[in-house]
Amino acid sequence: MSRTPTYLAALASGAVPGLDPVAVRAARSRPGDAYDLAFVTDTQRRAWAVRAPRSAAAGAELDVVVTLLGLLVRRVPFGVPVPRGFAAVAEGRAVVYPYLHGRSVVLEAVDPGPGVAAEIGRTLAALHNVDRAVFDEAGVPAYDAESWRTRRLADLDRGAATGHVPTALLSRWERALEDVSAWRFAPTPVHGDLVGDRMLVSFSDEGDPATASMRGVTGWDQARIGDPADDLAPVLDRCREETVDSVFESYALARIERPDAHLRRRARLAGELRHLARLLIAVSAGDPGLISASASGLRALDERTAAGPGLDAPEPALPVRPRPAPTSPSAPGPSAVTDSGESGAGGDGSETSETQEEDTQLLQTGDDAEATTVIPHEELLRLRAAEAVADDDEFGDLPALADLPAEGEPVADEPVPDKTVPDEDEPDKTVPDEDEPDEPVPVPDEDEPAH
Repeated sequence: MSRTPTYLAALASGAVPGLDPVAVRAARSRPGDAYDLAFVTDTQRRAWAVRAPRSAAAGAELDVVVTLLGLLVRRVPFGVPVPRGFAAVAEGRAVVYPYLHGRSVVLEAVDPGPGVAAEIGRTLAALHNVDRAVFDEAGVPAYDAESWRTRRLADLDRGAATGHVPTALLSRWERALEDVSAWRFAPTPVHGDLVGDRMLVSFSDEGDPATASMRGVTGWDQARIGDPADDLAPVLDRCREETVDSVFESYALARIERPDAHLRRRARLAGELRHLARLLIAVSAGDPGLISASASGLRALDERTAAGPGLDAPEPALPVRPRPAPTSPSAPGPSAVTDSGESGAGGDGSETSETQEEDTQLLQTGDDAEATTVIPHEELLRLRAAEAVADDDEFGDLPALADLPAEGEPVADEPVPDKTVPDEDEPDKTVPDEDEPDEPVPVPDEDEPAH
């Protein structure tokens, strides 16, 4: 089931008292998406994200994530999505989050040394330091070293059956998975999909990249207890080797327990296996274009790895130096207060989350995206009076879905006209959060554009 953006805005309005939408746009749907996602602007210029499951299974998974984030919000030094309201749908509950502002990270452009690279390492360490009992209480999946290795081998068999994976890659991955000595690790809480656009950073000094701090982390659908190497995989897959060194150094120094000796080796393998995962998703969705693109990516990976060292090559040793004492779970981290007044650490709504033109997708302009759908007052009233769940015919006359650009593409919007829903008196307090990060903005650097 795919819902219109206006219907999602109506769900948000019913879920959060005082949220009167005036404009909405929907995230671009991708093969295998389990949720409908839209961004809403209200009469107080506050930005919100609303997420509705497309199946009962997705609804159950969303409930687990909501439980986890409620437990996690005070245990990490960065913001996480915390719902402000819920709306019943046939598949479970739609969730409404305040939009979390920040600059998403372009991993390929991250420079080594202090700044974004070091902040990524510290962020991952803070997550992996969380007591696994927190994740157990939330009911997320849990894997020990052997069960996770077995799962990886099963994915390898599925990939081989498609006929799209080069033989040399299959042999490379199989050798790495069959080396049991590398698969002895202590499972930790992991995010599971920590690519650059899941990490939101800010700078206390825009001209100094060393002042970066992690403002928030989004996209927790694949959270689990498992191999900490999985969260480092995107870094190995996309960053330069010098940047990888910086990330691993800051990570190792911030961990309470010293990482295992094979962490970087498994992270490199996990980074390569992300390309296989894309192919499996494409095959499952039955999308010929996506299958072709994924197969092309695997062939390119095969060419790159053919000339390089094997996955069993020695990796640089992790630093052994005195580590600072772990931060108290309740203590605010480096992004506790941002320039827009959001509470990045706690995400408890104690500060204002007003739409900012300089860092919000909703109000920026450009040529490559459709305009936001403006919601007439009468239409909003009609939707509010309708049942929370309705068949497609009942809402067949609603506006067509407005797409957000994919990662790396420009975002666009039109100014919200004066024809809006009357404002209501309510304190402008929201929980800092959002389900989709801002468009990737390069990090400031002397030689490269900021990312």
